[in-house]
Amino acid sequence: MLHFKDIITPVDFKVTEETTLKEAITLMHQKKWSLLPVTDASGQPVGVFTRSSLQQMVLEETPLPTSIKNYIKRQVEKISVNTPYEKIEELVKESKVGTGVVVDQQNRVVGILTKTDMVMSLLHTSQELQLIKKLKRTLETAIDHAFDGIVMTDEKKVITMVSPPLLELYNLSEDAVLNKQATSVLPQLELEKVYESETAEVSGFLEINGIKYIVHRIPILEDGKVIGALGKVVFRQLNEVSELFNKLQKAENKANFYHQQYQKSETARYTWEHIFSTDPFMEKLKKSGAKAAKGRSTVLIRGESGTGKELFAHAIHHSSARSSGKFVVVNCAAIPEDLLESEFFGYEEGAFTGAKQKGKLGKFDLANGGTLFLDEIGDMSLTLQAKLLRVLQEREFYRVGGNAKIKVDVRIIAATNRNLEEMVKESLFREDLYYRLNVISLHIPPLRDRPCDIDHLISRFMIEFNQILGTSITGIEDQAKEVMFNYEWPGNVRELRNVMERAMTFSEDGKIKYEDLPDYLIKLIPVKESALHVSMVENAELEAIKKALVQVHGNKVQAARLLGISRSGLYEKIKKYKLPT
Repeated sequence: MLHFKDIITPVDFKVTEETTLKEAITLMHQKKWSLLPVTDASGQPVGVFTRSSLQQMVLEETPLPTSIKNYIKRQVEKISVNTPYEKIEELVKESKVGTGVVVDQQNRVVGILTKTDMVMSLLHTSQELQLIKKLKRTLETAIDHAFDGIVMTDEKKVITMVSPPLLELYNLSEDAVLNKQATSVLPQLELEKVYESETAEVSGFLEINGIKYIVHRIPILEDGKVIGALGKVVFRQLNEVSELFNKLQKAENKANFYHQQYQKSETARYTWEHIFSTDPFMEKLKKSGAKAAKGRSTVLIRGESGTGKELFAHAIHHSSARSSGKFVVVNCAAIPEDLLESEFFGYEEGAFTGAKQKGKLGKFDLANGGTLFLDEIGDMSLTLQAKLLRVLQEREFYRVGGNAKIKVDVRIIAATNRNLEEMVKESLFREDLYYRLNVISLHIPPLRDRPCDIDHLISRFMIEFNQILGTSITGIEDQAKEVMFNYEWPGNVRELRNVMERAMTFSEDGKIKYEDLPDYLIKLIPVKESALHVSMVENAELEAIKKALVQVHGNKVQAARLLGISRSGLYEKIKKYKLPT
């Protein structure tokens, strides 16, 4: 809204009765004014010195040092700076004087108002009315189509409004988006299409951070011309596009089926890119593993349960010269001891009661030319350890119940979470096998020793489970994050992954909260009571501000009065809670 004080020309000098003709000429020339307000010592008006007064003094050949006192016009048309804009408009229309003197509440001169000032202000007002008209139509369109994320652009494709859910989805700040070209900051929305087509349209399914969404592109029209566009990003509920969703679901089901069939085949499924970490030691470890993959030496991977030993084994095979061969996994702790030998080496026909008529190939046969991954090798019996040692040394073995030597070319990658050195001392693990396996050793540190990875893994799992669970989780509240950062994670990455899956399943409003975490985690690492209290107070305060603003239809002055706080205090809280202004 334009105010009177915004259109006046301020007076930044003082002209008195003692001002000389020379000084008056200089001022009128510099300012290009046809009138100079004359004041007394306190700044109150006593008259005006006009261009006609100046001409009279010149015609009379008045010397330049002469004061203007006798040529001042004592009748002054004064206008208060607090005069309503509408009255000023009427005054200018009716006044025969081209310039008026503007005074403040103490009757001191603060400026002048010319008809030129008024004409320019009327032009500005007209432009404002046009802008308001466009904005009104834009907002009406937004209300009619409001849903999840909203972004609006003007006729130049510049973003004029964006809603918090949309910023949250794309992890952008308001400053990074407002008054920027939509094609540069949100190119994926492709809002420019409707400027050409002048027709609303719906995109196919898009995806960001594992969250599927669609975009409604709606042109804003005025007199048959596109004056802007509205982008409606739907990502929390997709009822309006259930048909598209069903088609996608069928396609995903088919893809999952083929993916499961692929997983059943004996091949490495993970690469170094699947091992998520920002920890410098982990990055160094991955580089060491990649170097080890180039050779054929046995690799022993050590670390606590859940640290990702199997992922390292997959990645080593995948980046080795044997990547085209089989990657066969044997969990030494999961197979009964009496069956472990036949699983390793296979058996001949009729080798024992219940044996298949044609016999069976063992894991070494299947892994020939590829890699055999022996997980939990510390749980292998001493008898089988001896036979494994022979295979590693001689590269040959006998099937159970057979007499023929079977030549084999297999690379061994072993993994354990047990202390093999202690087991060797206690005669629970063969020393010669230990040295045969421990050619290249990689020790994966537990998650508690690389806390910087917790935040990184949370973000990665959030993307993964948004895809798997069909959720739209965009972040974690501070209380929940505090618990997760202070927990020791005895189950390491595997446990963190399980906790994230559980929390994202239970979350209801787009962010993981303290209460979405498992009970055992909350009991072990309770958030400080004061922190919870602060959160409750802030939530209550935020809701009160929202209700007050709704009640007074967005009027900040009335809302502040209703809440019992100052207007500046209300603006600070609006900024704190990032509410729309």
